[in-house]
Amino acid sequence: MKEFIFDLNTKDKHHKKQFNFTSDILSDHGVNVHQLIQDIKEFQVAIPSWALGAGGTRFGRYHFAGEPRNLEEKIHDIGLLHQLTQSAGAISLHIPWDIPQDYNAIKQLADSFGLQFDAVNSNTFQDQENQNYSYKYGSLSHLDSSVRKQAIQHNIEVIEIGQKLGSKSITVWLADGSNFPGQTNFRNALTLTQSSLQEIYASMPTDWKMLIEYKPYEPHFYHTVIQDWGTSFLLATNCGDKAYTLVDLGHHLPNTNIENIVATLLSQKRLGGFHFNDSKYGDDDLTVGSIKPYQLFLIFNELVQTKKNSNSDFQSIAWMIDASHNTKDPLEDLLQSIDAILIAYAQALIVDQNSLLEAQQNYDVVSAQSILQNAYRTDVRSIVNEAKLQSGGAIDPIKVYRNLKIRKNLINLRGMHTKASGL
Repeated sequence: MKEFIFDLNTKDKHHKKQFNFTSDILSDHGVNVHQLIQDIKEFQVAIPSWALGAGGTRFGRYHFAGEPRNLEEKIHDIGLLHQLTQSAGAISLHIPWDIPQDYNAIKQLADSFGLQFDAVNSNTFQDQENQNYSYKYGSLSHLDSSVRKQAIQHNIEVIEIGQKLGSKSITVWLADGSNFPGQTNFRNALTLTQSSLQEIYASMPTDWKMLIEYKPYEPHFYHTVIQDWGTSFLLATNCGDKAYTLVDLGHHLPNTNIENIVATLLSQKRLGGFHFNDSKYGDDDLTVGSIKPYQLFLIFNELVQTKKNSNSDFQSIAWMIDASHNTKDPLEDLLQSIDAILIAYAQALIVDQNSLLEAQQNYDVVSAQSILQNAYRTDVRSIVNEAKLQSGGAIDPIKVYRNLKIRKNLINLRGMHTKASGL
């Protein structure tokens, strides 16, 4: 593939012109283009093991031909994404969907593609085969201590699996909640959840993090135990310094100011990670940047401000794509998402933060808005493409993917009716 990528990159007659043009304009405005490219090259986003197959809805799932049949094939697919973009250098496993059978072999396979293992994810929102107790009425918040103990032990086992792979964090997303008023005592459910999380937290290695995810609704539609960032923040704070809030962009009610949430968590040093996706109405899990690209840029603007003040705080944040590919080729969708993330990041990096701060201090609302919008309206695609080019990736990853007929080859190898684990 390297030779084919190099060949297509060499034949691209437009990139260098576009790059030189944009580079000159940015340089004229005081942007260090070399550093800009370097920052983009260093940014890596994790791909979840459950995102390589077709996504589903509450009503069904239409399988995509050539889906990976096991963890090894999932790693292979993520390796393809990383070869094409040089920005997908990590994999995030969901347990028990993807438990390695041979840890050394899995680590060696991931290493052969230049992949690391990001956060491991627990699953107490589904009943598994041969499970002793059901999570129908909750897991970490269940009234029955036996059910809570089972859910706690599952999370501890997930941590143990992550340790074997070199992961350093666990993501806990809790589906616990209720569908009808009076079904659950809110305060009791929150108290039991806090106690369960603290027990899981106590079992973590000293160099690990706990990332606590939140979601306003679904699968329950009246009440969710961890329904917003404030509840996640509260639970994380009560657990300890190694617990953080995880922000999934789709896990918000319509018109929520996510960039404000991000800024608040950053100010308290409690932003642990991101799940990137997009939404129109609710938790739609659409392709990153496909609906609200300006919001994505504004979120990255808050992140870049942190990067300029404390690069270590920025580097400690976990990045992952968490989208659902109902009608697209999953790999092409992920390539689009990676590109959208890098573009938003690049746009935020060229914001004149000093001028923005000056405008804010002078109450110059017009200038402040213009500074942000000028950066957002700057076409930085050639800068992102140059970063991919310099890293050994493809200027146009989807073009390479299609020219190499990768999906057709996967179908020939795996078959038309394979089914990846996950939702």
